[in-house]
Amino acid sequence: MTIDYRLDELPQLARRFWEAAGAARVFAFYGPMGAGKTTTIAALCAARGVASAVSSPTFSIINEYGYQEDGQPRRLYHMDLYRLRDADEAINAGVEDALESGALCFVEWPEKAPELLEDALRITIEVTGPQMRRMTIG
Repeated sequence: MTIDYRLDELPQLARRFWEAAGAARVFAFYGPMGAGKTTTIAALCAARGVASAVSSPTFSIINEYGYQEDGQPRRLYHMDLYRLRDADEAINAGVEDALESGALCFVEWPEKAPELLEDALRITIEVTGPQMRRMTIG
């Protein structure tokens, strides 16, 4: 599925994304620096009910957020592998534990540890104009 959107349409995109995501729990986000991966993930978190500010985990590697689903507290992990060299470093940073937790997981720069993300739903974001993006899911 491919969706073209303006940046000001991220809230609507997030709702469509969750409708299309089905039962997927792990999402691998591909795209160049500045494409809007973190901004898109922030919109997806907001659509899920995350109330806290969502920021890039470039230096922390993993940010954890809470939200409610069916009246139950849930966890969501946002990971950024940009600063890591490989899967071993990702494992040492706790990425594998987060991925196997059953929580929703968003991973930026998944190409740093592809062997950990073989079952992830692939999301590619392309810049198509100053305020335009194209998201490909699958």
